[in-house]
Amino acid sequence: MKLKPLLLTTLAFLACAALNAQDKMVPFKTQLPKPKLAGTPVAIKVPNLETAADIAARPPVMIPEGSTNLALNKPVTSSDSMPVIGMLEQITDGDKDSDEGCFVELGDGKQWVQLDLGAEHKIHAIALWHFHSQERAYHDVVVQISNDADFLTGVTTVFNNDHDNSIGLGAGKDKAYVDTSKGRVLPVAGVSGRYVRLYSKGNTANSANHYIETEVWGK
Repeated sequence: MKLKPLLLTTLAFLACAALNAQDKMVPFKTQLPKPKLAGTPVAIKVPNLETAADIAARPPVMIPEGSTNLALNKPVTSSDSMPVIGMLEQITDGDKDSDEGCFVELGDGKQWVQLDLGAEHKIHAIALWHFHSQERAYHDVVVQISNDADFLTGVTTVFNNDHDNSIGLGAGKDKAYVDTSKGRVLPVAGVSGRYVRLYSKGNTANSANHYIETEVWGK
C-alpha cells in the first residue's frame, strides 16, 4: 500500500520532465526602441572591448517558446535608494526609449539594481539597456541570479566583464560592450531564481550608472 504514493510521485515527476523536454526553443525576440544618437561622441577606452567580429560571432539566444518577460512592472531596489535622475520602477516599466525622463541615473562608483520576480522562476534570457542615446561602454557589468534577497548564498553569475575584479565579485572573462538601442541580451540557460541583481561602476563617458530597462525572460 505504501508504494502507491511513491508511484504517483514518480509518474508526476516523469510527466513534468517529459513536458519540459518538449519545450520548443526559439530565437529570443523583443520590441526594440528606435535608434537615437545625440551629443558629442566620447572616445571609448576600455580593456577587453568586443569587436564587430565578436558581435557577429555571438550565437542567437534561444528561449522556450511561450516565454514572457517575468520582470515587467516588478519591484526594483538598489544600492542607491535615491537616484540622481528618475525612479527605480522605470527599470521594469517596459519603456526602452532613450529620451530625457526615460532613464534612471544612480550615483558614482559601484552600484547595483535588483529585480524581484515575486517567485522562483527558470530564467533563459536577460536583456538590459543602460543608455543608448550616446555610444558608451559601462565598466564592471556583472549580472547575478539568486533566491537569496541579500545575495549571500546560492548566487549564480551569468555575466561578468569585470576583468580585474575591481568590484570584488571575482574577475570575469566576458567582454565589455558598447550600448546600443538593441540592448545586450544575455543567455542564461535555465538558471532558477527569484532575484536578479545587476552591477556596474560608471562608464566611458562619466562616472555615473544608468538603466533604461531590464527584461528577464522565462516560463
